[in-house]
Amino acid sequence: MSQKPSLPKGTRDFGPQQMLRRNFIFSHIRTVFEKFGFMPLETPAVEQLSVLQGKYGEEGDQLLFKILDSGDFLSKTSPEQLTQGYKALTPRISSKGLRYDLTVPFARYVVMNHGDLALPFKRYQIQPVWRADRPQKGRYREFFQCDADVVGTESLIAEAEIVLMITEVFGLLGLTDYTIKISNRKILSGIAQAIGAPGKETELCVAIDKLDKIGRQKVMEELDQRGFGPETITALGPVLDLTEGSNEDMLNALEGIISQTDQGLEGINELRQVFDHLEALSTEELPLRFDVTLARGLSYYTGAIFEVKMNNYPMGSLSGGG
Repeated sequence: MSQKPSLPKGTRDFGPQQMLRRNFIFSHIRTVFEKFGFMPLETPAVEQLSVLQGKYGEEGDQLLFKILDSGDFLSKTSPEQLTQGYKALTPRISSKGLRYDLTVPFARYVVMNHGDLALPFKRYQIQPVWRADRPQKGRYREFFQCDADVVGTESLIAEAEIVLMITEVFGLLGLTDYTIKISNRKILSGIAQAIGAPGKETELCVAIDKLDKIGRQKVMEELDQRGFGPETITALGPVLDLTEGSNEDMLNALEGIISQTDQGLEGINELRQVFDHLEALSTEELPLRFDVTLARGLSYYTGAIFEVKMNNYPMGSLSGGG
């Protein structure tokens, strides 16, 4: 009996109707990106694992799709090495992988071509990415990202531009009831220091990034498993309670909690500058909300971080980055 054709789990076909809708969305996104001065770029689906690994945190690295090397790659592998587990074996049989996102390939492109780029360099990419995730509703192993990044400037106007681009794209698509959540990874570093866990901001970020998915109690349990002591976890409570009031009210309250941490205060100051730029650049009230629990699990974020959520609708984020 012949086997019926099927798709790998977590992948989809896009028929003509879906393609027309997707192209409609992409065309609006591309128009806004180019209006703000971003230039198009494409990078290969396949990257060296040495480029990809170590950029996404421990959990992200585990979701990299790895590609077996061509040829008789086991000929130089001893029987003993075969029994050492997949982590020891992988470097011997695989040196390439499918890109996990578009930001790390962009960084690789900049490093390889820095002598030819006029800075600041603003680029956008609309290409598929792959993650060896567990397929479930709303999570696929192959999906498109629409990415815009700036390199070569420390101006916080770049962050303000991202917010303005989001609101313009969503306006063109007829989306109105949403919130752009914003924070700063330096604030999270300051929080880690203030609660008595200096240097553990990565573990803190990975845990509280799951707050809206698994709930506060489960996050506390994960922090305990990651070596955060009871006093540290208790000290985190007042931070997680900062959910009411205006953006400035919450920043003022947080400033009192992390007042002894230079990096945390720097993050708060940067956020205030972003708010000031947006007030100067936009005549409309923007759906921008400071969220102290916003973490973004990827380890390469260092400054402002964003996430866009639809209000009163049960779905994941529509956009995110930093």
